[in-house]
Amino acid sequence: MAHRDFKKRIYPEFARIAQAMASDKRLELLDLLAQAPRHVEALAEETGMSVANVSQHLQVLRAAHLVDADRAGNRVVYCLCGPDVLKLWLSLRGVAERRLPEIRQITEAFAVEGAGEPISRDQLAEDVAANRAVILDVRPAIEYEEGHIPGAISIPPEELPGRLEELPRDRTIVAYCRGPYCLFADEAVALLRQNGFEAYRLEGGWPEWAAPP
Repeated sequence: MAHRDFKKRIYPEFARIAQAMASDKRLELLDLLAQAPRHVEALAEETGMSVANVSQHLQVLRAAHLVDADRAGNRVVYCLCGPDVLKLWLSLRGVAERRLPEIRQITEAFAVEGAGEPISRDQLAEDVAANRAVILDVRPAIEYEEGHIPGAISIPPEELPGRLEELPRDRTIVAYCRGPYCLFADEAVALLRQNGFEAYRLEGGWPEWAAPP
């Protein structure tokens, strides 16, 4: 009986994590918080949800100890509870990529024309070490300030068209953003190529770079 009672008590606790993540909206919130802490209003603006809906989803995530909250002035700022939460999200996403053909189909349907193939982190490291490449972070400034690849230049996506001349034309530009399911880097690469730059997107994004091994 003790064996069965143990199972009945412990598995519902594991299920709390799965249930908290069993929402596309909550996964999107986790993905945004993987970039930088944010207050509810900013998350609502990013996701197109109402403030009330965002608050409800955050409470579910907080109850499962996936996100935490801290007060900054008159606002409550949310963040991931730790690097293990980021790793969990990336692991879940990786399983979906390997098991669900729909992931590739949707990604291909929304591919940005002219973005080309991404380059690997190893290739980027080699090119940067040889002074052949410049790293371009095209996420919003708040996300760059929270954390970025060492040496990266920050030009938010809406500013890039007016700041092209700040970038060197004698080196490859390697752009990155929030990850493979964000189009900022693809759009940046397409724009750069249209304007005569040699440009590539980095495989993955900031969360993949920052995640624990």
